[in-house]
Amino acid sequence: MKIHEYQAKELFARHGVPVPRGEMAETAETALAAADRLGYPCVVKAQVHAGGRGKAGGVKLARDRAEAQAHIAAILGMNLVSPQTGPEGRRVRKVLVEQGLDIARELYLAILLDRERETPVIVASSRGGMEIEAVSREHPEAIFKVHVHPASGLFPSHVRNLAFQLELSKAQQQNFARLLAGLYDLFLGCDASLLEINPLIVTAQDEVLALDAKVNFDDNALGRHPEIAALRDIYEEEPLEVEASKYDLNYIRLDGDIGCMVNGAGLAMATMDIIQFYGGAPANFLDVGGATSAERVKEAFKILLADANVRAVFVNIFGGIVRTDLVANGIVYAARGLDIQVPIVIRLVGTNQEEGMRILRESGLNFMTENVLADAVRRVVALAKGA
Repeated sequence: MKIHEYQAKELFARHGVPVPRGEMAETAETALAAADRLGYPCVVKAQVHAGGRGKAGGVKLARDRAEAQAHIAAILGMNLVSPQTGPEGRRVRKVLVEQGLDIARELYLAILLDRERETPVIVASSRGGMEIEAVSREHPEAIFKVHVHPASGLFPSHVRNLAFQLELSKAQQQNFARLLAGLYDLFLGCDASLLEINPLIVTAQDEVLALDAKVNFDDNALGRHPEIAALRDIYEEEPLEVEASKYDLNYIRLDGDIGCMVNGAGLAMATMDIIQFYGGAPANFLDVGGATSAERVKEAFKILLADANVRAVFVNIFGGIVRTDLVANGIVYAARGLDIQVPIVIRLVGTNQEEGMRILRESGLNFMTENVLADAVRRVVALAKGA
């Protein structure tokens, strides 16, 4: 789960990570009042779940009240388009108004999981303000990593190592140590999967602050953190993905035209791969899970068909845990209750396969069935192309 920058900075502040003074606003009037309270210069920042806001016109420096008013009017309500939003963009419903600071240096700092070594890793760079991917490509020598064993925790030597690599002065090192300790405490305590500050700034007064903040959380741990789950902003998520989450369906919308309903993440990934191999384009990843039901299958169908780009649907079920006759009943139940205008190709293999196929054949509905995966995929790809 992602949260907004202003929410991330509130969490930072609670854990002793210094951040600029700022206020979130949802209207032009409250945003301008916040700018007046904070003083000038100030910065107006669009609040969307995407990076690249500055290049997209979503971050503006206001030197006086007139500039602040103009920037607020331009940013609040805009459709912000960046490489991370996709061409459709994101509507800006909130802005963060922050104090202007005297920036001496811009650094990069992040904590994330190294899944190969199964430990948190702190990543830092002296080239803050740039996309870390670009730094990695063009200046790999400017990226420093320190792995922290979760059992032993953060040591002073970790901090000294990073401070030395970042060429911080003695006063700056002390401020950096407090910031990093708070950041690591937040990472572990809130089950975060990513904490990123870009840029981490050093001011002319040797302060070290998080000028930006990005936090992602492990969805599987949200049950332990209702206060974190409450920060979710569904307006920043794909509506169909939000709907799918209500029924515990693992759904991710893509930009293809073949709707996929599969049980099991591995089979779902393989299904998307083979669709592309035969020249098609999957419209989604949808894993209905092992313990499915007729009602759940119906909701999955509704979500698939709500995507206007879907021109054909492919149901690929392997009955290991789940019984294919239950899936077949769910498909029939869903089809009779929905106005389905696209062709549906179904492959049911595994437990109670014969009974499942019988239910589909005797339903009187216009399903196309295949037993061989390659044949089923070739057929659905042809149908999606209008054959």
